[in-house]
Amino acid sequence: MTGARELHVLTGPTAVGKTELALRWAEANDAEIVSADSLLFYRGMNIGTAKPTPAELARVPHHLIDIVAPSQPMNIADYVERARAAVDEIEARGRRVLITGGSGFYLKAFFEPVVDEVEVPVSLRAKVEQDLVNRGLAALVAELHELNPAGLAGLDIANPRRVTRALERCLASGRTLQALKADFESRPGPFADWTVRGVLLVREAAELEDRIIRRVDQMLADGLVAEVSRLDDAGIRQNPSAARSIGYRETLAVLDGTLSRETLAAEIVRNTKALVRKQRTWFRQQLPQLQRVEATTATVPALFAGAGST
Repeated sequence: MTGARELHVLTGPTAVGKTELALRWAEANDAEIVSADSLLFYRGMNIGTAKPTPAELARVPHHLIDIVAPSQPMNIADYVERARAAVDEIEARGRRVLITGGSGFYLKAFFEPVVDEVEVPVSLRAKVEQDLVNRGLAALVAELHELNPAGLAGLDIANPRRVTRALERCLASGRTLQALKADFESRPGPFADWTVRGVLLVREAAELEDRIIRRVDQMLADGLVAEVSRLDDAGIRQNPSAARSIGYRETLAVLDGTLSRETLAAEIVRNTKALVRKQRTWFRQQLPQLQRVEATTATVPALFAGAGST
């Protein structure tokens, strides 16, 4: 097939306009879409994630959407395994592959390694988590320094999650962070056998803010509060990644009585704008190889014309 062993990646910040452009490119290029959005995995999380509608999903085959219950966490290792299987299946059907979504860490899997081979026993993870509660973050950082006399390889020691994960990996492997990092960076990425072409959609800040405001207003009109209430009954709070996501955490606060219904839209807009700022920084620092394309002038025929390959 034309473009065999090529992956096309279309990303950008929240509300930039990825969905419709992705659909039109896929239709024009005999492609199927693999989602790289960490919230589209979850069944029932439709309105608050701006998930493609049934009509949109019917236009092009989609993968990795609605694959788990909202109470069931997903992680990067799960994603890589499922994404690789989906990509291989699409190629076997002789079709092109378009990756689209805005979740940076999941997107990074298409360009470089994101998962190492250190297996952390459940019992060890539980012990480290309990040590964090009983002994505090400073004690865990001190233990890491003892295990890593040459330094902590740039670890953010103010971030409890990063500290606990680093300590788990050192204890489980018996190796230093520097050794683990060197080994990790020498490994090929999960899609190293594919040519990857990536595009980052961009818009002016004022225009993007207006789109965010209109999107949030539409979500509330479409029944976001009722959706979150159903998801609450389905156990969404068992999955912190889902329950703490923008749109859902604010609505859960309304259901809990800690946020007023009148301020819900403004709070979601404020947090979405903050997310967009973080996304822009992340893409600039972590995936600088992406070709920037202005969303207002992007066309299907030229979409990946300037995108280099990796």
